[in-house]
Amino acid sequence: MKIINARLRHQDALFSIDCQNGRFSEITAQAGLIDAPCDINANAQLLCAPFVEPHIHLDAVLTAGEPHWNNSGTLFEGIECWAKRKELLTLSDVQKRVYKTAELLISHGVQYIRTHIDVTDPALTALQAIIPLKEKLAPYLDLQIVAFPQEGILSFPNGKALMTKALELGADVVGGIPHFEFTREYGVESMRWVIDLAKQHNALVDVHCDEIDDENSRFLEVLATAALESGMADRVTASHTVAMHSYNNAYCSKLFRLLKKSGINFVSCPTENTHLQGRFDTFPKRRGITRVKELRDAGMTVALAQDSIQDPWYSLGNGKLLRQVDFALHACHMMGYDDFKNALDFITDNGAKVMHIGDRYGIEVGKPANFIILEGCDDVSVIRQQGDVLWSVRESKVLVERQPSVLKQSPALLRE
Repeated sequence: MKIINARLRHQDALFSIDCQNGRFSEITAQAGLIDAPCDINANAQLLCAPFVEPHIHLDAVLTAGEPHWNNSGTLFEGIECWAKRKELLTLSDVQKRVYKTAELLISHGVQYIRTHIDVTDPALTALQAIIPLKEKLAPYLDLQIVAFPQEGILSFPNGKALMTKALELGADVVGGIPHFEFTREYGVESMRWVIDLAKQHNALVDVHCDEIDDENSRFLEVLATAALESGMADRVTASHTVAMHSYNNAYCSKLFRLLKKSGINFVSCPTENTHLQGRFDTFPKRRGITRVKELRDAGMTVALAQDSIQDPWYSLGNGKLLRQVDFALHACHMMGYDDFKNALDFITDNGAKVMHIGDRYGIEVGKPANFIILEGCDDVSVIRQQGDVLWSVRESKVLVERQPSVLKQSPALLRE
């Protein structure tokens, strides 16, 4: 495969890119636009590594309103709705919804997904439905599975045994939800246990941590300390951490020192947490998003994610990660030009770091020829336009191809 006239991130030149045997074989700067035989003419649009979705719940997608709607809009009613829907799960039900959602995500340039699968189900139905899909979906995307204890580890009957079985069945990542455990003591114990389980299975860790508007919910410090003491560092990810939005600055100053030492990663879900958080507030109402800008500026890895697509927690969702970046830039006061220049990091490189796929991710000679082509010439224009993914290619095979949107007739005022 040969691509010509491609823009690369943070480069002024245009590039020609050759791929052989499903890998990048040559990347060459051009003197300018060229007309030459090729498989893809990028027409000076941005070619970059595929989008990474590092936090989504594929077991719950497309279930909004089943068996009833989350009328309060709270995280907690969402969990109650899901507990009832979970009783209706079958292998075919789960797989049908996952396939449909995977097609949606692939169409929007996603080729890497980390999905949290609820294992507080004695039958582990969703997990057993999705594990076989890793191989079936492999030609289109990498799927990483988190054993996620939606209703707690110590607070759910046989929670530890179910988590352990999930890892034995093939889950890749150990999850947790300390703020939902019955007591603070349970939450603390669960974080220590999660790290120990991950080390036993040589697994990664990704915890739903402090997803609550309670300034006293401080399990992040427990998780970060356990990661530091265990040496797991960036093999650990803290997702959501929305209580940090409510922490006072004096405590955050102390906390950030620990977080930097620990080396852990962060995932924020901007649209979902803005929707779920602040539900118990009058006015002013909190945005409820973690300190994305501050974590990034302190040198920590922060990725952005969709979290949900039409489920009890979030009844919208369209699989477009550019929307998550746009939302975070606005809600987190990242509207300076320097913020825009690297904005795609949140849904590309940073997500790859969270998933630990750096050895096979990126536009470099020798790596798999996985890439997307976007409308725009750089991060700034891509974010401004919020355009479509024009091409998505995986190991030199085209997954998605579409034409840029074109205005065929302008308003009469502009033609006069």
